[in-house]
Amino acid sequence: MPSAAANDLLLQVMPPRLPRYLVARERLFSSRERLREQPVVLVQAPAGFGKTLLLAQWRREHLAQGAVVAWLSAQSRDDAPRLVQALTLAVRVGAARPAFGHGFLEDSTTTALEGLTSWLAEVAHSALDLVLMVDDADRLAPPSVDFLAYLLRNAPPNLRVVVATRPDSPLAVDDLVDEGHCSVVGPALLRFQLTEAIELVRDRLGRSADVDTAARLHELTEGWPLGLQLAVGLVAQAKDRRAQVLALAADGGAQRERFAATLLSNLAREDAEFLTRIAILDDLHPDLCSALTSDDDAGRRLARLTRDTPVLVPVEQGEWLRMHTLARDELRRRFAALPADEQAALHMRAANWLSEHGLLEEAARHALASGHKELAYDLAERSLYECIITGRRDAVLEWLVRLPAEELNRRPRALLAAAWTLATSARHEEARHLVQRILTQADADDALRCECALILSGAASYADEPDRYAELHAPWATSPPLRDPVMLQAHANRSAFLSLLEGEPALARRRLQDAPSGRFRDGYDYIGHWGDFVVGLSYLWEGQVMLAEEILTPALASAEAKLGRRSSFTAMLASLLATAHWERERPAEAAALLANRLDVLERNGLPETVLLGYRTLARIAVAEGSEHRAVELLGAMYSVGVSRRLPRLCVASLVDQVRMHARSFRSETCRDLLQAIDALLAKPDLPQGRLWRRSVELLRDVAHGHAAIAARDWQRALGPLSRADAIAQDIKQGRLHIELLGLRAYALNCCDKDARPLLNEAVGLARMYGLMRVFGDAHPELGEWVRKTVSAEDAAALPTPRSLAARPRDQGTASPLRSTASTALTPKEREVLELLARRLSNKEIGRALQVGEQTVKWHMKHLFAKLDAGARTQVVQRARILGLLQPDD
Repeated sequence: MPSAAANDLLLQVMPPRLPRYLVARERLFSSRERLREQPVVLVQAPAGFGKTLLLAQWRREHLAQGAVVAWLSAQSRDDAPRLVQALTLAVRVGAARPAFGHGFLEDSTTTALEGLTSWLAEVAHSALDLVLMVDDADRLAPPSVDFLAYLLRNAPPNLRVVVATRPDSPLAVDDLVDEGHCSVVGPALLRFQLTEAIELVRDRLGRSADVDTAARLHELTEGWPLGLQLAVGLVAQAKDRRAQVLALAADGGAQRERFAATLLSNLAREDAEFLTRIAILDDLHPDLCSALTSDDDAGRRLARLTRDTPVLVPVEQGEWLRMHTLARDELRRRFAALPADEQAALHMRAANWLSEHGLLEEAARHALASGHKELAYDLAERSLYECIITGRRDAVLEWLVRLPAEELNRRPRALLAAAWTLATSARHEEARHLVQRILTQADADDALRCECALILSGAASYADEPDRYAELHAPWATSPPLRDPVMLQAHANRSAFLSLLEGEPALARRRLQDAPSGRFRDGYDYIGHWGDFVVGLSYLWEGQVMLAEEILTPALASAEAKLGRRSSFTAMLASLLATAHWERERPAEAAALLANRLDVLERNGLPETVLLGYRTLARIAVAEGSEHRAVELLGAMYSVGVSRRLPRLCVASLVDQVRMHARSFRSETCRDLLQAIDALLAKPDLPQGRLWRRSVELLRDVAHGHAAIAARDWQRALGPLSRADAIAQDIKQGRLHIELLGLRAYALNCCDKDARPLLNEAVGLARMYGLMRVFGDAHPELGEWVRKTVSAEDAAALPTPRSLAARPRDQGTASPLRSTASTALTPKEREVLELLARRLSNKEIGRALQVGEQTVKWHMKHLFAKLDAGARTQVVQRARILGLLQPDD
């Protein structure tokens, strides 16, 4: 075998340069339990999933942990002898051992297999903690793949191997996976999560970048790494970033078509034709696709396309798949170009299969598209009520547009589904009219009248009419004439929500515990999650944010998986959980939960979820130093109150503005806002019921208390704060009670009165409930006073709320270079290398290390040899390329 590697091998063993904008995703760190100390890790995904970048990130992590990393970018021309040379050169470069493999490479009689065996033996003998990274292994010819497989199965204990390859690679390691010696990282793990997409967007566009922009780009690309990088790059170059995002999202836009073309590139003609014909389906099943295309091999084709392309994505369970939204839209445009009779036939085949398998709403849509209207309307009537029970309200709204009025009127079940849907939205007035039509039917029994009362009480909750809600529920509060478990659960949810409105959160949870027990069949747990919603809200009501997190986190995950991220119910759960995250000092998570969801809440959210969503984002904005953004958000909340005729939202918006301005003692602004609140509450057309009036009187007293604080009139503040606290205690709003206790204590202290008992009680409750921001959010001076006054133990439990304002990076100075802990160099060589990177002379390096100049020269000689360098600057440059020197971030 030749003694020296070919010059072109040098490029293959040089690691890639990390991009400037690299999001280090914690869940993919090499130190995670499923990857740590694993002998073999296989990163297997189609093109565009960031396999090379992940390996480069892991390389940096392994170097920082003291390992030696050898890198090899495989090529198609790497036959077995060349592969041995490449592996040897990779270790020489990565370990800075120029003599590694010299013996067996110089022996011309050594076969490739013998060379690889000698390579493994020398790695074992070296005792290096060595990580070998092989990128693009799918490029290797089958004989070389077998050669690599031999290496994996015979690796010594001090060698770990990471292989990146496409799914169609013949590298067979199933036995290693089964034996627990290999972990596989696939497309599902490589897709960006929303929080990671937000981090990427903020790195590229600046820390003040709109999280809604990141959420829209994430939704558009579905976390596909290449698509996300392309989208962010386009937005970064645009003068009007918001317009660019809208252009990308616009169906039929040129930019959107470009993304679709990237997704569908390299598809074989037969695969493209197959995908075009199944693109009319929202969800894909092998049997359904086979029935649609008459292709008996449809299952294997789908499996291959899922494995080899980013076009198809598995869903949570079973054999079902879905198509990437961008690819589906483009393929549906191609479908529209097919002959009309072929389109109709394909739709009818889909309708027949879906109907036979009980998927009636989907079958109805395809029947309507095939021209069979009567069949479509019958299927729709049979399915729409089930859509309500499973939370698919958007499907019902779409059918309300498709169904002619006369068809809807003669189909009672569809009419009932429409009333349920409209009641749980801003269109609650339309729901009331539909209920009146339903109740005029001659066969309306008690069960139907009770269900109509449930519908109307839902409408009252969305209209923010708690007293009307109580009035509607009263006749059916005990022994409702219902038998359906779903309706009984809905009744229990309504009873619990009424208890919460009356100020009894613990009783609300008890109502749900007393509901008839029993599991709903698959797909019907949506109605149960409404119970989780009420429980989560009741815990927030009390200030029990840790318990709220426990119940809301799994409920939100389930709702997102089944209903989608932007369903109204999912958005409402997210609003509650975001509030809990904010209170627990997790602003990034809170902002991510609300990203690209405010518009959904505005249209179809319960008033309380709209209020909590806007309030949380406004508080985040204040903490980031963006008061102007907070004012904009609170103004938007006011406009939602006006447009949806929800005056309590308007009052809450003004009260939160008073809170914000009181933090900076803007007494005149607070006085003007108080006048606006009093004028609004004086209007004669406002609700006059006990529950509604109590809620707004509480808000008004809070506003008057903060306004007095803004004027530093501490004595005057005590009255409204005490009245508000009395109401908060009466209705068991624990978080607000703790805040008001703190404000009252601070006002007493400013009046030179003993405030210690109130303060101790407030701090003790805040610590017990895990409320980390309550005092700082109430007023910054209160937060500071609490931290200076309470005991060290309590202070530790109430850390200083973090300022979220981004610190500008110093663009004028470069970060100093630090050596990694890699054992390729000795500790003393790493110290010399760091000082050399600072352009110190040998004499200066000797003074810094307190050694003689001859000792420095001795270390320099070894650095020159290990890094194959001929000049001091070249030593530094080579060390940077190999990752042995990195900026000290």
